[in-house]
Parts: sequence; C-alpha cells; structure tokens
Amino acid sequence: MSECCKKTVRCDDVKKSLSNRVNRIEGQISGIKNMIEDDRYCIDILNQIEAVRAALGSLESVILCNHINNCVADGIKHNDSQIVSELAKTVEKFIKKG
Repeated sequence: MSECCKKTVRCDDVKKSLSNRVNRIEGQISGIKNMIEDDRYCIDILNQIEAVRAALGSLESVILCNHINNCVADGIKHNDSQIVSELAKTVEKFIKKG
C-alpha cells in the first residue's frame, strides 16, 4: 500500500485536541502577519515565530507518540516490517533537522 492511501483513524477526542492545537498555531501565524503589517518591532515578531516553532514541535511530538503507540504497535503485531522502516526514516529526518 502506498503512503498516499494510508489512513489513521483517530477517536473524536484526539481529533479535537489536534485540531485545537492547529487552530492555535493558525492564530499565531495570523498574528505574525498582523505584526508585520503593523510594523511591529523585529524582536517581537521573532519571539512570536519561535512560539510557533515550539507549538509545531509540540504538535509533531504528540502525533509521533500517537503514531508509535497506535500505528507502529499495530503494525508490529501484524508483522508489518515496513512500519518500522518508515518510522526509522522519519526519526532520521527529525534528527537531521535538530
């Protein structure tokens, strides 16, 4: 199965929590745009950009943990060797960007 066809079914509570995080990030991004348009001080904008990075990192961490605890664990139970390889490649990307 190709990656484009894979899906992860999430319970409503998890979807709502993730959606709320994304909505906050969208608000922060919109705030940065407004700060630029309002000629706000550079350091204030940079601080807001860092806050967005932190929020994205937190979202990324939650999704990765959910993936490991659900998708990877289920894949291992069903002898899906590709799931471990896929996780290793993803972790490698995280290490390179850090």
